[in-house]
Amino acid sequence: MILPLSGRIRPKGRLGFIVQSLLRMVSLLLAVTLITFTLISYSPFDPVTAYVGADATVSEAQKENIAEHWGFNDPGPVRYLKWMGNLLQGEMGTSVIFHKPVSEVLAERFSASMMLMGTAWVLSGVLGFTLGVVSGFYRQRWPDRLINAIALALASAPIFWLALLALMIFSVSLQWFPMGMAVPAGKLASEVTWGDRLYHLVLPALVLSVGGIANITLHTREKMISALNSDYMLFAWARGESRWRSVMRHGLRNIALPAITLQFASFSELFGGSILAEQVFSYPGLGSAATLAGLKGDIPLLLGVTLFSALFVFTGNLLANVIYGLVDPRISQGRRDVTH
Repeated sequence: MILPLSGRIRPKGRLGFIVQSLLRMVSLLLAVTLITFTLISYSPFDPVTAYVGADATVSEAQKENIAEHWGFNDPGPVRYLKWMGNLLQGEMGTSVIFHKPVSEVLAERFSASMMLMGTAWVLSGVLGFTLGVVSGFYRQRWPDRLINAIALALASAPIFWLALLALMIFSVSLQWFPMGMAVPAGKLASEVTWGDRLYHLVLPALVLSVGGIANITLHTREKMISALNSDYMLFAWARGESRWRSVMRHGLRNIALPAITLQFASFSELFGGSILAEQVFSYPGLGSAATLAGLKGDIPLLLGVTLFSALFVFTGNLLANVIYGLVDPRISQGRRDVTH
């Protein structure tokens, strides 16, 4: 059993932690945007051809006008500095594909992606932690063998393959769910209900959560077995507590911290998996926007999505560091001691 330690983090320690986190975030975003811009600038595709299409009949003069309008003829460093200058003023440029500001495209795609990733993230955390606790509690018995076998199978299955398999079974054969998209096709936006959105969300969210469920289940199972073999658990049983009561009172806190670590560390995997899931299910989110931007050479949009994804992953890691201290008071005590 973990006893709470007295003391809070000093204001200077908390302020220093926030300042260091902000500096790391700024340096990370600068590095990500610079590397992404460099890779795109030196890629072999022609942005003008990607813009007008390979089969389009466009004269050389028109191509030159398009390149001048979008700044394709400017050197790479000049384009990057212009983009950074606009970013500091709150502008992320104009999307070549959608012909609108990148901020508007990200705002439109953000809600759909957050519904998908948020639902999958909650499902993976709740189901993975619950299955891991049950599997570890009944170790070497049939619930443990069943859950462990399913988790190992799901952990080794690619998201893209699972998405195609789910479509074939639940959409084509059983016809329980639609083939894809976020809303019914041909339906006006004013007529779309929350029920329609949830109906189209269930299958891609379940597929996207599979990887997280498997990882958290397997990791929580091992932590649960270690907790059952610990001295404090044996002491609780010697006092007459039942196995489930001792697990609920003393074991969950000890195995919750590693599960939270995996849960928040999975933000990057969640975003990467959403790109594949959105492609298979034709889901209009940030993942599909990133794919279109990469194929069409839409540098402003691709930089915007990259910037957002880096900020998304960094926020997840920062939230994990904050929640650590709430789950395990020893973390806060350690930070407090560092400030002395």
